[in-house]
Amino acid sequence: MTLAGRSSESASETSVFPGAIRSLSPDGWLLFVTRFVRLFAYGLLSVILVLYLTGLGLSEEQAGLILTFTLVGDVIVSLYLTTRADRLGRRRTLIIGSVLMAAAGLVFACTRNLLFLIVAGTIGVISPSGNEVGPFLSIEQAALSHIVSSKARTEVFAWYTLTGSLATASGALCAGALTQVLEHTSATHIESYRIIVFLYAVLGVALAFPFMHLSPNVEVDWIPRGQATSIAATMFGISKSRKIVLKLSSLFALDSFAGGFVVQSFAAYWFYLRFGVKPAELGAIFFWANVFAGFSALLASRLAVRIGLVRTMVITHLPSNILLVLVPLMPNLSLAVLLLLLRFSVSQMDVPTRQSYTMAVVPSEERSAAGGFTGVARTTGAAISPLLAGFLFAKPSLINTPFFIAGTLKIVYDLLLYFSFRKFRAPEEHYRPSQ
Repeated sequence: MTLAGRSSESASETSVFPGAIRSLSPDGWLLFVTRFVRLFAYGLLSVILVLYLTGLGLSEEQAGLILTFTLVGDVIVSLYLTTRADRLGRRRTLIIGSVLMAAAGLVFACTRNLLFLIVAGTIGVISPSGNEVGPFLSIEQAALSHIVSSKARTEVFAWYTLTGSLATASGALCAGALTQVLEHTSATHIESYRIIVFLYAVLGVALAFPFMHLSPNVEVDWIPRGQATSIAATMFGISKSRKIVLKLSSLFALDSFAGGFVVQSFAAYWFYLRFGVKPAELGAIFFWANVFAGFSALLASRLAVRIGLVRTMVITHLPSNILLVLVPLMPNLSLAVLLLLLRFSVSQMDVPTRQSYTMAVVPSEERSAAGGFTGVARTTGAAISPLLAGFLFAKPSLINTPFFIAGTLKIVYDLLLYFSFRKFRAPEEHYRPSQ
């Protein structure tokens, strides 16, 4: 092959697989696989979860209560596991999380008892939103940050976000298609939903196997340094980064509290109540919504190089929140879906930049704990609002209100984030990229 031919081939490879991705180690690829499997399962469940719970005979208020307790439990479990992951072992902690995910799915599929569902949701790992819950994200972020360079981190996180969005989209589409197929058999609606919940449990079991094959390279030697021997540092895994982690956590909690009013399960239920959309159509809607969200993450990494991580978070998040407020004001299904898709096309651009920023501003030995704290803060914020949203959805005249509350609070979050951190840049942003 000629030199020109090899150069052309190399350029082609680079265009399809950016350097940051092509240079991933086997551990990095395994973490991408686990991300896909997990988010596929979350996408499956999110489309039918509220329909399943109400189909069991529970009220909207009870469904909201269960969703709230699943997130409250996630706060407790995630905080405990993530703040100890660097000492107990990241691989071991991730395997424990997959077991909790499988157990919760199994209980949800086998009972309609409200108390059992609350206990399973509290102790186990259930995602009502299609987004990350449990200890996985924080630990995987810390592991990825440990095996990639700081310059490549945001780009890797962008592809990691895209992987999750495509997985969630595929899961949502699969859930809609599967329920439609099962409806043509003798299965009832509730039986078809239950099969999907069983599948969620099976995927939880499958998730443990790639975690078992991670190498010791993803681990970090956890040794308290200097003043890190305080009780707080020993218990929670952070000391040097405590102030910035607490500040970020409080802001992320506000953002998630707002988002909890329109988690994907309730958004799907809103389309069902407002326009009578069936599960198969809901699956298609949220498939494209998550696809658009995933590809927007790639643009975020490029934008962050030019204007910085914090500015990228804010500039891309504000328009998405305005669109969120406008969704329920649309007079027909087509316009409502159009605005929803437009909103998703920019709504996730802050995700890889937020994750990269958090990992950048804390020491490597505190990354799992910092990711855990900020993740728990997000889950805590999101844990309260589904209960409130459940009461709003129970009243036909108020089903649009969650969109207005969510959009307004998210705009407040964007402004607070910008004015709090606009001058606090990540270490790798202190150099100017060559023009």
